[in-house]
Amino acid sequence: MRKYLLSAAAAVAVVAGSTTVMADEASAQKWINQEFQPSSLSKDDQMAEMKWFINAAKPFAGMEINVLSEGIPTHSYESEVLTKAFEEITGIKVNHQILGEGEVVQAVQTQMQTGRNLYDAYVNDSDLIGTHSRLQLAYNLTDWMAGTAADVTNPDLDLGDFIGTQFTTGPDGDLYQLPDQQFANLYWFRKDWFDREDLKTAFKAKYGYDLGVPVNWSAYEDIAEFFSNDVKEVDGTRIYGHMDYGKRAPDLGWRMTDAWLSMAGTGSKGEPNGIPIDEWGIRMEAGSCNPSGASVSRGGAANGPAAVYAIRKWDEWLRAYAPPGAASFDFYQSLPALSQGNVAQQIFWYTAFTADMVKPKSEGNNTVDDNGKPLWRMAPSPHGPYWQEGQKVGYQDVGSWTILKSTPEDRAKAAWLYAQFAVSKTVDVKKSHVGLTFIRNSTVNHASFSERAPNLGGLVEFYRSPDRVAWSPTGINVPDYPKLAQIWWQQIGDVNSGAFTPQEAMDRLAGEMDITMARMQAVDEAANVYGGCGPRLNAEKDAEYWYANGGAKPPLDNEKPQGVTVNYDDLVARWAAQ
Repeated sequence: MRKYLLSAAAAVAVVAGSTTVMADEASAQKWINQEFQPSSLSKDDQMAEMKWFINAAKPFAGMEINVLSEGIPTHSYESEVLTKAFEEITGIKVNHQILGEGEVVQAVQTQMQTGRNLYDAYVNDSDLIGTHSRLQLAYNLTDWMAGTAADVTNPDLDLGDFIGTQFTTGPDGDLYQLPDQQFANLYWFRKDWFDREDLKTAFKAKYGYDLGVPVNWSAYEDIAEFFSNDVKEVDGTRIYGHMDYGKRAPDLGWRMTDAWLSMAGTGSKGEPNGIPIDEWGIRMEAGSCNPSGASVSRGGAANGPAAVYAIRKWDEWLRAYAPPGAASFDFYQSLPALSQGNVAQQIFWYTAFTADMVKPKSEGNNTVDDNGKPLWRMAPSPHGPYWQEGQKVGYQDVGSWTILKSTPEDRAKAAWLYAQFAVSKTVDVKKSHVGLTFIRNSTVNHASFSERAPNLGGLVEFYRSPDRVAWSPTGINVPDYPKLAQIWWQQIGDVNSGAFTPQEAMDRLAGEMDITMARMQAVDEAANVYGGCGPRLNAEKDAEYWYANGGAKPPLDNEKPQGVTVNYDDLVARWAAQ
């Protein structure tokens, strides 16, 4: 049921007209001066942008809208600060609720299935781009901005300034989601330990190559073994060579669909996702919009040698090299645990946690020095033995504003104004300093981040480098993200519990994905639910056929080649040169 609350500002507007505009302009100037600095815009240009918001919002003043996102520092800032600013400036009240990622996906799925307007907008991962572009239950923003929503679309939105819109664009070339925050999974390591001469000497004596940033999984495993079982202690503290998580929960599934399989080498060459096989192991031919299978027998790779290798290594490393209790951690517990200072490296670390990892030592962060400088660095993700040049390297989360068609038009327009406000150039540099989840070129290249870069452990250097495009979200091969994503975590959990081997678990997972996609195919063929772009499964053939015809990669005789590392400072110099 819709609720409209007449705010004091709106009440004045009814009586005094232009008086409220002046009051709103005063509010805008206050926020520009006191909060939204630094900015990529001058204060005059910020004010001009805010005047546009004031005028565009007049028909919706006094309205109360509801939006939903998951809990990371960026969204906390939006919920606690930007909603207040937006209400004071526009007269539109926003309830910006924060829930866990699984609950956000569930809410999106429920609203799509029932047509009930649970929220007026979502910050919904671009992993659902294949879903939104097929089901057509979310606004096509390209059409909407040019048509019905032209009066509430910021002329200074500057889509060309966004660094992630290629991930929120459907196969039809249209935009369905607007990036709000963006972060990659990278490699994290204790540079202060890696730089110690005694440890460098000991590592090279044992393994025959330099201790450094691992390029491949062989080196990562060697480093994990070295710190866990050879070094064991640093400054009297028991240390470990690896960190991960294994709690049987939905985020365990995302741990794998978030490119873990592709890092091992599961998919095909091609960016932003493999063609024809993506990081989920789902096959879709180039130029087609119809997924044709996940199982090796249907030309997919979800249960192929590379995928099984990936799951086996996740399980082995978690058991052998991670701190006690890590197997019972979930996503939100494992990453902040690094601040205890007892882990040497983490292969799958999200840059969204940079803000927490640069907190001062006085707040219990043992990975910064007394001056607040990070003792750690981030670097590109290492890849497994099945990986080939030209493949996707890792995952990039692009949390994006998504508005479903079940939202009444007036509420959708008000929510679209708030979404644009949250990503506007007026506020984006300040928001990015808080959350460190870059979405704009003008922000990441701002002088204030050049000044702050030495305190951010490589984040700015990475996002200014051309390497950033090799990390990408789930792509268009996945026809219905909510339906397929929920299959993953139970099967992966069965590996960690010992109930199934990695091969058994991935066979079951691939089989269930094919069963689910077969149901989608039947529905699409009968009722065009997926716009003719639902699955069309290949007939089953034996593995050898597909190994020889562009399917899953055949098993390697040697899954642990020689470890390879690079010097971190050389890596950063290469980024700067590019």
